[in-house]
Amino acid sequence: MVNFGILGSTGRVGSLLIDDLNSLEGAQLSAVHVFDELKKQLPAGTVVTNDLSVLIDSCDVIVDFSAPKATEALLEATLNAVTPKPLVIATTGLSKHQQNLLLEVSQKVPVLYATNMSLGVAVLNKLVSLASKALRDFDIEIVEQHHRYKIDSPSGTALTLANSAAKARDLELDNVRVSGRDGEVGKRTKDEIAVMALRGGDIVGRHTVGLYNEGEFIELNHTATSRNTFSKGALKAGMWIVSKEPKLYSINDCLGL
Repeated sequence: MVNFGILGSTGRVGSLLIDDLNSLEGAQLSAVHVFDELKKQLPAGTVVTNDLSVLIDSCDVIVDFSAPKATEALLEATLNAVTPKPLVIATTGLSKHQQNLLLEVSQKVPVLYATNMSLGVAVLNKLVSLASKALRDFDIEIVEQHHRYKIDSPSGTALTLANSAAKARDLELDNVRVSGRDGEVGKRTKDEIAVMALRGGDIVGRHTVGLYNEGEFIELNHTATSRNTFSKGALKAGMWIVSKEPKLYSINDCLGL
């Protein structure tokens, strides 16, 4: 039986993780970290704490759908823990310092980091890389859409897709990314990769990668219609990583892509 701990238990996906664990064979919820108040029924015996060291000691693997500062605190607590546990981290908007912490922690315990936990997006990344390499003369434009409450922009998924496209063309994303156009910005450059964000309503998540040329274009699209896509993907990752060696893994590793 794999005992799961959750960081970000009061969030939208955190709530779904609690529900989905009830029906996941071979797993159970053992601990949740709560910053304020958790208004949700938990299985008997679940540890509820605001102490990260208690969370770490109370489970076999931790799934983190929180905020960058909370993830940073979890990473620091893991580095200092006597018995650190494997981590599945889906928090987006991480700073360079927080990304470096991820790498440091992954030398101590297995860490799976993904900006999107869905199988469909993992496959989309592969398709984007293939198309970007094969269609080098095509312009790449990425549009992502999310609900009005999303804080970071562009989404971590959109940036991951853009990075896949850039790498396929031997480009550094930071050198070619455009995330806004206004006024007389001049004509589009050859290597430019645009990443645009739309926010509104209750959109779970939609990502479109367009490759445009004279006379034809291709658009690769993924739409999430339920947040359970992310929670179930994260739990699958948690079941997988609990027996792995210390290393930084991706969702592709988990899915064998």
